[in-house]
Amino acid sequence: MRVKAQLSMSFNLEKCIGCNTCTVACKNVWTNREGAEYMWWNNVETKPGIGYPKQWENQDLWKGGWVKKGDDLVLRYGGKLYMLSNLFFNPHTPEMKDYYGDGDVYTFSYDDLHNSHATGQQPVASPKSMVTEEKDIPINWGVNWEDNAGGAHITGQYDVNFKDMSKEEMRAVLKFRDVFYFYLPRICNHCLNPGCVGACPSGAAYKREEDGIVLIDQNRCRNWRYCISSCPYKKPYYNWRSGKMEKCILCYPRVESGLPPVCFHSCVGKIRSFGVILYDMERVHSAATENDKDLVWAQRELILDPFDPNVIEAARKNNISDDWIDAAQRSPVYKIFKKWELGLPLHPEFRTLPNLFYIPPLAPIITSAGKDSPSDTDIFDMDKPSKGHLLSLDELEKFRLPLAYLATMFGAGNEEVVKKSLMRQLAVRHYERSIRVDKKPDVAVLNRVGLTEEDAKGITRALSLSFYNERFVVPTTKREGADMSPYTERGFAGFEMMTPWSPMERRKSYFKSYHTGTKNYE
Repeated sequence: MRVKAQLSMSFNLEKCIGCNTCTVACKNVWTNREGAEYMWWNNVETKPGIGYPKQWENQDLWKGGWVKKGDDLVLRYGGKLYMLSNLFFNPHTPEMKDYYGDGDVYTFSYDDLHNSHATGQQPVASPKSMVTEEKDIPINWGVNWEDNAGGAHITGQYDVNFKDMSKEEMRAVLKFRDVFYFYLPRICNHCLNPGCVGACPSGAAYKREEDGIVLIDQNRCRNWRYCISSCPYKKPYYNWRSGKMEKCILCYPRVESGLPPVCFHSCVGKIRSFGVILYDMERVHSAATENDKDLVWAQRELILDPFDPNVIEAARKNNISDDWIDAAQRSPVYKIFKKWELGLPLHPEFRTLPNLFYIPPLAPIITSAGKDSPSDTDIFDMDKPSKGHLLSLDELEKFRLPLAYLATMFGAGNEEVVKKSLMRQLAVRHYERSIRVDKKPDVAVLNRVGLTEEDAKGITRALSLSFYNERFVVPTTKREGADMSPYTERGFAGFEMMTPWSPMERRKSYFKSYHTGTKNYE
């Protein structure tokens, strides 16, 4: 057992209000500069929709992530020869039109409004390119183009998450988009098996040993841009001013000081949790090569119990300090993903083993104005359908969001893992209402979904009542004690085979066990 520590995150989609406060905070801190105008390390999308950049989920187009080949994994993009053949034109890298339409990332010519000389008409601040400064550029796409399902009637049909639904079901969802839409905040997932690290020819993309944050070494980066193509979430970006690749750094200067990332800190809806999980490095490859519908289960099995004495002993042998073990034991992410099985990875079929887990939106409330009050209904009788405001556990077909759609996003098509999360959320609502309305806790509803009263109270606390220090459990990092050995997790796509910091044989041995390397290129 090779125990590793990983900073991990969870988002509660039931509570996201799409305010984009997180987006603005990230933009102001990290990408408010020349060359990074179009970068949104954090963005909030409206689903259904095709997102930012356009159709980022469509890997038939962008070739991101890994695919299973026998008992092994290979980059979906292809091997070294295919990369070399696309050296001067990469057909699988988004262009500016995929980020900002036919125009360019834009601002407005506000100076025209402050001109003092008289004009024949009311002055207008026309759209202006932030790259070329050309005026009157067309505006037909942007990072928030689909906000509140504003463009879903046009773009929604290209949402790949409808693939397991009939055209009639898709049309119904898009026709009544104001009922079905929800918000999806996205940042880099800092994956356990990152495609960007595996594809980087120069080894610039790497995963930090001490906390698992995925970074791009600006000194080693040679602007190959294969990290963009091979990241299925499209979170690396090209800085046209510096000629380097950039991505979310999980605010590591803040994290090293014991503070959460700025997007987490600024979240108005308090939907975000941040903490440490422990995982077994030796089982990463086997987890990533499971069948599609077993990927969520395999990733949960990969996460270790921080209270297990054997895990604690192995963690200490792998130089994980006691304060990090304590943080893992208090981690809200461990409880949400592993213990309560509420959180789910976004598109686990990409096989990158992402470390950002989403609690799928529930919203099962039925309006029944003028009819039964909650106290007069049979909502706590699990053998009868509800007559009032809250659905029973047997009424999944009445959920606001189609189960097949959510399963495509969060379960690799496995509806059972999504259903389990939704039913557990609903059961906790039933339980809490039984306490407040009937003045008698209904434990039976918890037993049906495999939860205890302690679990229900913990879920209520974590998702609704937790304080700052409970949502963000961030141990401080001492870089001088970090493991800077040749086993640092860097890409090995094959253009710089020998480097001063690592003998080739040790790198090949390491990456065969970790599998972000070139077993697929041999």
